[in-house]
Amino acid sequence: MKIIVVGTSHAGYEAIQTLLKEQPDAELHLYERGDTASFLSCGIQSYLEGLADSLDSLHYATEDSYIKQNINVHMNSDVVGIDPKAKTITVKTTDGETQESYDKLILSPGAVPIEIPIPGADLDNIYYVRGRNWAEKVKARMDQSKKAVVVGGGYIGIEVAEAFAKFGIETTVIDSLDRVLNTYLDKEFIDSLNENMLQHELTVRTGEMVKEVVGKNGTVTKVVTDKGEYEADTVIMAVGVRPNTKWLQGIVDLNPDGTVVIDDYLETSEKDIFAMGDATKIPFAPNHGSKLIALASNARRQGVIAAKNILEKKVKMPEVSGTSGLTLFDYKLASTGVKDIDQDSIDAEVDSTFVVENIRPTFIDDEKVMMKIHFEKESHRIVGAQLLSTYDVTASINALSVAISSGWTLEQLAFADFFFQPGFNRPWNYLNVLAQKALEGNFDGEKL
Repeated sequence: MKIIVVGTSHAGYEAIQTLLKEQPDAELHLYERGDTASFLSCGIQSYLEGLADSLDSLHYATEDSYIKQNINVHMNSDVVGIDPKAKTITVKTTDGETQESYDKLILSPGAVPIEIPIPGADLDNIYYVRGRNWAEKVKARMDQSKKAVVVGGGYIGIEVAEAFAKFGIETTVIDSLDRVLNTYLDKEFIDSLNENMLQHELTVRTGEMVKEVVGKNGTVTKVVTDKGEYEADTVIMAVGVRPNTKWLQGIVDLNPDGTVVIDDYLETSEKDIFAMGDATKIPFAPNHGSKLIALASNARRQGVIAAKNILEKKVKMPEVSGTSGLTLFDYKLASTGVKDIDQDSIDAEVDSTFVVENIRPTFIDDEKVMMKIHFEKESHRIVGAQLLSTYDVTASINALSVAISSGWTLEQLAFADFFFQPGFNRPWNYLNVLAQKALEGNFDGEKL
């Protein structure tokens, strides 16, 4: 069987490794449009801050390592077309275009940065943060930059802004929404984060729309919004990404948001063509629907499932809750499931509770954790949660993610069995307390 995998990032890598284990006699071909394979974009912040010694350390596989596994690797090979009936792909290289046949095809085209159509967007010293080449350019620019503006307050924008501020660059984050990290944290958490960012000399401007980038002699000098102007010798554009699927129009069915339509087994509208990663939606446990959640953890899981289904093992993609975490200066934060911004996606009335609690007994220390939990008002089913603390409590979000996937109620979390040792926690773990306070005396033994 000849299997072609397009894309070497998380999903593509995982698919290849699974196929090697489960179908070692298959003829495997891996196509990568760039000149390096399997780059860990999630590690860019570590590289910018000097925690990762080199970009080479951010590759979890290389062309050579794939070759040693007897994979037919095709670098600098851009797959630009597919003929599902003939079962061929069209590959563009510096030598021109060629066709390659397949028995099974797995697509992991990923996503590309969204470009804002504003005047000055083509000036020098405007950067995007996606992949190795951009990471290299941004790192080189940091040594020369004095004032930077980061457009976009999501994970990518905030990570780069933090790295710039730590490097001593006067940095401003501009976001059109009313707060940064809008899709990850609710407003109750933001005041603490804003205060902490200000303490570390990172300026945040929310509720402002970028209208223009102004330059001199072809180089950026300032960013203009609908509310002000900000001097800058460096601009980072981080307003989000979109599925890299324009080239698939008319080949496989696409959703209105550009993601590839896939079934429960990750197969597209065309037989023997599967899709995964940031170009697809994924089953979402809180509402049992599907959602675009561009996380490496999701892509890895899809890679395994796609490979198994290529081999006709018929494994459904499990639901996820979009669980993620981040360190921002002195704080560690994590979230899973729905937030205020998307709780309407639940087909039931949703309520929430915000709590600030001590992590350990007060004779140990006074370290606190801010917590919020979303739940269905009638059934008490847990559908979302968020954590924030200067102490690292992020691993606890995994318990809440499992609770969501398992359909747990507040009652079940309120009495969940967590260990107690004074150096770590309290007799009632803070997650127990979160659920207990959410119940507010409305405990229902039938839901335990």
